[in-house]
Amino acid sequence: MIIPCEIAVKSVIPAVKALMAKELVENGLKQDEVAAVLGISQSAVSKYTRKVRGNVIKVDDVKEIEPLIEKMLDLLQSRTYQRREFLETFCQTCIVIRKTGLVCQFCQKAEPKIKIKECGFCLVSNTQSK
Repeated sequence: MIIPCEIAVKSVIPAVKALMAKELVENGLKQDEVAAVLGISQSAVSKYTRKVRGNVIKVDDVKEIEPLIEKMLDLLQSRTYQRREFLETFCQTCIVIRKTGLVCQFCQKAEPKIKIKECGFCLVSNTQSK
């Protein structure tokens, strides 16, 4: 049995990290500075910004995640953030992306028995964390 979080690990999380890396680079940070903020290697930042990594799912157009991405970036750049607040925001970002239905195709590919129209787990609002 496949669960949405397993799919998110391979598709949503890298896409969100890529979006954050791209945003920081566009805001004038050097790749090594972005790497330090995100806690990843400079080569990972390079791969994210060149779309070599983190492009399995396209989340750039999901407008609802923009304020969440900004909040996470603000938290990370402050370097005094509470881990729980960051994680809750990251999870909320993932939930918002899953609600778009973008992940459904990956779930079905991983487990062909899934009938997307019957599942709808990610599309229901009660999947939000408290």
